[in-house]
Amino acid sequence: MTDHAPAGPVLSAPPAHCPARPGAVALGGLEFQQTPAQLYLQLRRAHGPVAPVLLDGGVPAWLVLGYRELHYVTTNDELFARDSRRWNQWEAIPADWPLLPYVGYQPSVLFAEGAEHRRRSGVISDALAEVDQFELKRHCEEVADRLINGFAGRGRADLMADYAHRLPLLAAIWMCGLPESQTADMVRDLTLSLDAAEGEDPVAAYLRVQQRVQALLDSRRVVPGPDVTSRMLAHPAGLADMEIVQDLISVIAAAQQPTANWIGNTLRLMLIDDRFAVTLSGGRGSAGQALNEVLWEDTPTQNFIGRWATRDTQLGGRQIRQGDCVVLGLAAANTDPEVRPDGHAGTGGNSAHVSFSHGEHRCPYPAPELAEAIAGTAVEVLLDRLPDVELSVRPEELAWRPSIWMRGLDVLPVHFTSAYVG
Repeated sequence: MTDHAPAGPVLSAPPAHCPARPGAVALGGLEFQQTPAQLYLQLRRAHGPVAPVLLDGGVPAWLVLGYRELHYVTTNDELFARDSRRWNQWEAIPADWPLLPYVGYQPSVLFAEGAEHRRRSGVISDALAEVDQFELKRHCEEVADRLINGFAGRGRADLMADYAHRLPLLAAIWMCGLPESQTADMVRDLTLSLDAAEGEDPVAAYLRVQQRVQALLDSRRVVPGPDVTSRMLAHPAGLADMEIVQDLISVIAAAQQPTANWIGNTLRLMLIDDRFAVTLSGGRGSAGQALNEVLWEDTPTQNFIGRWATRDTQLGGRQIRQGDCVVLGLAAANTDPEVRPDGHAGTGGNSAHVSFSHGEHRCPYPAPELAEAIAGTAVEVLLDRLPDVELSVRPEELAWRPSIWMRGLDVLPVHFTSAYVG
């Protein structure tokens, strides 16, 4: 995420080039957005575990499809580094390029490396580790009940807009100490900054998010509270304000959209799959299994951009040049037949997926546990409160949001027996 286009590479990098890569596939379009699994399979068959792809505007990159190759990239930070200023394509990137919110360098934990990354991620981990998970679940139950009360009497709802998108952000706001009155604006601007539709300005949306978080820091410096923001301000590492602002935005963004899609994708699975539908009236036993299966089969973060090669190297039989961009194909790696030959390794308690990435730059501990507490509570409360909930459309009519980066439904329309809420 960034609030401006980068001024240009400040690390040593070769001149911009646009090498011809035979068979490079545009990383976009309806097929990628709606049925990516089949496309990943086709790419793997045609190119092996590392495929040449074209980002928006025909900018070349590599997509890592293989599970083992992804592990190699994410555990070799000195070879595949996180600082995007290394990219050898900056001269070809226009100021209004739609992927700038993902790759434009910012001094946040997302782009930090080495000791600096460990310092920044350590502050986040320490602050998150003090979140009481029992209190978090209790808060999520209260929020879930309140949201459900808002539509229970109608007998119908869009579980994405009315529920899944709102609950994780309310949980993140509670953890960070943001005023709950900012929820609607934060949801809108975070979504725009990460996944803007045509004609919308992701950079302006990100700036608005940044301003709100800075205001939060100013208030918590005067009146500290039992929240993540106050703990980051008081941490002995002594992060500067801008560092905390950038890192808090990363925390809030990671808590909201991916978790919202995790909730929505899980509810979809439980509503369309007979293995889960038969237990809806007492869905607690299968919610955990469904949540885990979604991480394998429909992970909220499909692809992550990225890593940048620090020198010429090879990966999956491909010649990777210094400064090349490597996109982490998390969804493709999870379904790699080399490690899942029977296609069923994602069921049950197997949690060896890479949905939270891997290595030093993976989602910091204990963030995945907190996200699971939020998502699990959201699913269980909804199914307890609305035991006869059903889809209002055929499963094949459900449309995914037009994004190759995030996997989430546009809408999840349902109906149920309306209930009076006193």
